[in-house]
Amino acid sequence: MTQTAWTVRSLKTALEAASGEGEALAARVVEGADPVLLVTMPDAGDLEIFVSVSDQQIAASVLLWPVDEQEDRHAFNEFLLKAQKLVPLSNFGITTVADRDFYELFGELATSSSLEDILVELRMLAENALEAASDLRTSFAPAA
Repeated sequence: MTQTAWTVRSLKTALEAASGEGEALAARVVEGADPVLLVTMPDAGDLEIFVSVSDQQIAASVLLWPVDEQEDRHAFNEFLLKAQKLVPLSNFGITTVADRDFYELFGELATSSSLEDILVELRMLAENALEAASDLRTSFAPAA
């Protein structure tokens, strides 16, 4: 059975229903030029995942930390590019928010993906973001 393409609002409704069935998350629409869904994952320390839906794909992303706070950015960026294959269902990138660059972790899905596949992506993205924030950032922190 083929799933009808998701929209921000239909995905919000489906995620709210999943939450009512025991899935630990909350979702709300953030209005703007292109509305996005803000999904909060309580089991991941209230981690916020931004989800956008276009005609082509569903993109989910988590802001990690400001690039200018990363010690030895060159070495860290090179490490991320080499280690990229070791992070399941997620990719690292840099995005600008309010004129400041942040590391982000993101994943993409087809707009026809099943709700279960979207939930797997959100859970995996949350897990990967928590690991990146603790393991990666600590590994590249300046010596005390």
